[in-house]
Amino acid sequence: MNTSPSLLRSGWWLSALAASLAGALGAGGWRLHSHLTQPDGPLPRQQPMVLAPMIGVIEPCILPASSAPQPDSLQTQCSNAQGSAAALVEATLRELASTRTTAGVSHSAVREGWELGYTLPVPLLQLFKEQAGGWQIDQPLVDKLARTVRDSERPVVVYLFATHFASHAPLEQALAADPRNLAQTPDGPMPAGKYYGEPVYYWNIADPEAPVNLRRREAAAAMVGALCALEPRHRSKIRAVTLLGEVHHYFPDFEQGMGFGGPYRVTDYSPASQAGFQDFLRTQFGTIEALNRAVGGSFASWEAITPPSKDIRTEPLAHFNEHIDSYAQGVLPVSGWAFRAGRAPGSHAQVLVYRNGELAGRAPISLSRQDVLQAKPEFGEANTGWRVDLDFRHWPAGLHRLDFYLQEDMRPLAPLGTRQVAIMDRQQATPLEQPLAGQLPQTATQAAPAVAAWQAHIDSPAQLSSYYYNPLVPLWHTFRAKQVAQYIEAFGKAVVQPSCLHNVPTYTHQIVPFSNPGWDAQKFAVEESLAGLHNIRLGVSLYGEASYGDSFGAWYAQRQRLRAPRSGPEAYGVTEFHPLKGMDATEWNKTLQAHQRRGAAFLSFFMEPRWEGQRVERGHNIFSIDPENQQFRSDALYRAAQQTLEHSAPGNPGSR
Repeated sequence: MNTSPSLLRSGWWLSALAASLAGALGAGGWRLHSHLTQPDGPLPRQQPMVLAPMIGVIEPCILPASSAPQPDSLQTQCSNAQGSAAALVEATLRELASTRTTAGVSHSAVREGWELGYTLPVPLLQLFKEQAGGWQIDQPLVDKLARTVRDSERPVVVYLFATHFASHAPLEQALAADPRNLAQTPDGPMPAGKYYGEPVYYWNIADPEAPVNLRRREAAAAMVGALCALEPRHRSKIRAVTLLGEVHHYFPDFEQGMGFGGPYRVTDYSPASQAGFQDFLRTQFGTIEALNRAVGGSFASWEAITPPSKDIRTEPLAHFNEHIDSYAQGVLPVSGWAFRAGRAPGSHAQVLVYRNGELAGRAPISLSRQDVLQAKPEFGEANTGWRVDLDFRHWPAGLHRLDFYLQEDMRPLAPLGTRQVAIMDRQQATPLEQPLAGQLPQTATQAAPAVAAWQAHIDSPAQLSSYYYNPLVPLWHTFRAKQVAQYIEAFGKAVVQPSCLHNVPTYTHQIVPFSNPGWDAQKFAVEESLAGLHNIRLGVSLYGEASYGDSFGAWYAQRQRLRAPRSGPEAYGVTEFHPLKGMDATEWNKTLQAHQRRGAAFLSFFMEPRWEGQRVERGHNIFSIDPENQQFRSDALYRAAQQTLEHSAPGNPGSR
């Protein structure tokens, strides 16, 4: 679950994607693309886009003993010998959109290019029961999930769920007690953490034969087997399979540690992972001499190489290539926010960044900053953020001057502030001030009243902050990203592709950390899994501006252009969707149409189950789009969805 407090675009990601697709290594070309186009045209579509709410049916219906007591009528539907969650799915969706039926088949807004279905979450580690001193697949539970697909006439996205977020399965605690199942930082296996008060288990993705990974595959194979046992007409309802959930590397303090501050500790430093890194480098460079030339190292053998793991500021290094922090790959993020009340719709505002008198980058002021909105609710909007990532790998050591200017439409530039940053050499010599290489832009006096109307802040960098580039770090991050991609690919190859579902489109269910201004995306190492996998399509969780604004569309258009020569256009899935703001029916409809035009096969969002007009008791999700959830204006989103579906339903006088 992506629960980002503030979501926005990080410009370097587009160049990183290009490097990944080209097979390049290193932090090359981290420059903001400020004028990106949308895809040239809609993706050819065979089926309508499925609106596939992820309804919380597991606790009240699939695992009723784990929830509060439910109405007798619901228990009867869920718990009889042929019970399933289909009736609960239908009751929930009928409140969202009244639909007419023909021969038992529900008709939704197919004429508008989408239809209403659902996402069935399958918590893989919950599919086991302890028996005879071991863990066995709970086949009746698996069959109940399969019967849900059988008994509902709706199109379905099957979500084979198994991530670091706890599902409160008894098996989880047993697996967490075995260090083989846990990811490792340089300090050793990571103990369980907390996220919004719930347990987080940092499962090992570096070793495919770790017990947790064997159990995941065993449960997924059992679920796929039960689905394949259904009649073909029921299997045809399965429009997509999404794999695992958000798969990425980890860091301590999962709730707050995704940013750029604090001690730098990431995974995976297990012995198997370190040996894999050595093999990766051997494949890339061929000889130890070539590697040493590339990274400025003095390694005597491949076996002498260890991944970077220490911060030069706080820990003694045996050699410089041990250094790592959020910037050691050669990227300096500069970011902040700006707001002016009364801006005309369609006006364009941007921040220009100059280094030593030369333009280094520019960023639109249009990206989501929920943290700013929380601190300043009088703004009334969150899209006040900007960010540019600067490539400092080739900057000379010394003090560099960064100047920030604001420009609105064609008005004169207005100064926002200045920072000095220190680019350090390996010897940590005192940095000398660099001369200006160009002329700073002129700012007219009439710009002063205009800039006074803005409220703005430069968040990073801090004045006189220091930065070190270690060429071994981008290689380490590239290897970690390959681990994530290979784990997902191997899971799909082992579970879905040999089965009867091999022709059903399979998607990732991946986080997009680059969309958050305060996150260090390298900690997650997901770039290769987002760039494209073999036989697995892109599935992404979009929150805030990324769900409705331009940033995801621009990124996806770039991705399509880079991939098209080798693989052609490809549909994607939105595995989690929440704008983190209210929308009316017009804006909701516009957002759906934008995803439909880009080629989205389905769009999923959390929904609370409803039965006989009432919300079912369970542990409610704060991101559920629900009429009783006021967080993030989720109640307004529910009403907008209702109105959109009612007006576009076939047979409704309002349908076009």
